[in-house]
Amino acid sequence: MLQNIVVLAGGVGGARFTRGLVAELEARHPHPAARPSVTAVVNTGDDAWVAGLRVTPDLDSMMYTLAGQNDEERGWGLRGESYRVSAELTAYGVGWPWFTLGDLDLGTHIARSAMLRDGLSHTQAVERLTARWNDGAGLPVTLLPMSDSPIETHVEIDLGSGPELVHFEEWWVKHRAQAPARRFVQVGLPGASATWQVRDALTAADLVIVAPSNPVVSIGTILAVPGVRAAIDASGAPVVGVSPIIGGSVVRGMADACLTAIGVETSASAVAAHYGSRGTALGGSAASARGLLDGWLIAEEDSALVSAVEALGIRTRSVPLWMRDVPTSAALAGQVLDLGAELAG
Repeated sequence: MLQNIVVLAGGVGGARFTRGLVAELEARHPHPAARPSVTAVVNTGDDAWVAGLRVTPDLDSMMYTLAGQNDEERGWGLRGESYRVSAELTAYGVGWPWFTLGDLDLGTHIARSAMLRDGLSHTQAVERLTARWNDGAGLPVTLLPMSDSPIETHVEIDLGSGPELVHFEEWWVKHRAQAPARRFVQVGLPGASATWQVRDALTAADLVIVAPSNPVVSIGTILAVPGVRAAIDASGAPVVGVSPIIGGSVVRGMADACLTAIGVETSASAVAAHYGSRGTALGGSAASARGLLDGWLIAEEDSALVSAVEALGIRTRSVPLWMRDVPTSAALAGQVLDLGAELAG
């Protein structure tokens, strides 16, 4: 029986999947004491200092969604927002005018920044922030930043005046990923490590789920943190991933621009090959790093790719992947749980 589930996740896609996972587990295990615990290890490579505040887009998307406070129409941020403070900051020439933060959202960033300056670790600050929701009962999922060390993804682009490194959010939001990315650089990664909380959660996991998040700058960044892969391998738990590609197209955002930059085709099978089979050494050498996946869920639209992915040594199922609401997200999570149980059995 599953007792400890760990989800590796980025922002919106990871948040919607995890919300569906919670709903599915509640339906399968009505008694809270019998319900498996869920921990989400969240990408912090999108984090940045903006107007003197530490902003953590992926963690906040997870927190707001699981608290039931996210803006469903936009897919990110808090509902019922206003933007007076951002307008004032722009008038003063402070911050990123193309990176609009809502007034309520700014409250979160002010609180986090105050905690960090008071000496709390990132993990401790997240614990404090998540505890306030649901009338102080907290969230149904434990959120963990992938590392307490600051790690920021930067992108090398050329806007006509030669190569330059810009923060991922500048490339993603300001330039809409239209300037071709030459490479991604995780600033701060050397010398960083997974926290003991992340390592303990992964080594104790009965199932590790790779959410339908950006394979390059979300999942790829988490896996690059020293200690993460070793903890996954030490657990022995099956690793089941959900494709972020449906019918050869990204579900949202510009993940295809990230895949193109690292030479990976935008397809469910190509992303599976990029992650690799857990039973196979990447690069074909016994000394090479092992692949990640035991199982892979692809869309019904991509059912013709099942045999190609299974040929990689990854057990594959073709299921509905569109997460239109909580019930469809829960149904998808149920498919992941079933495949995970099958692999564990």
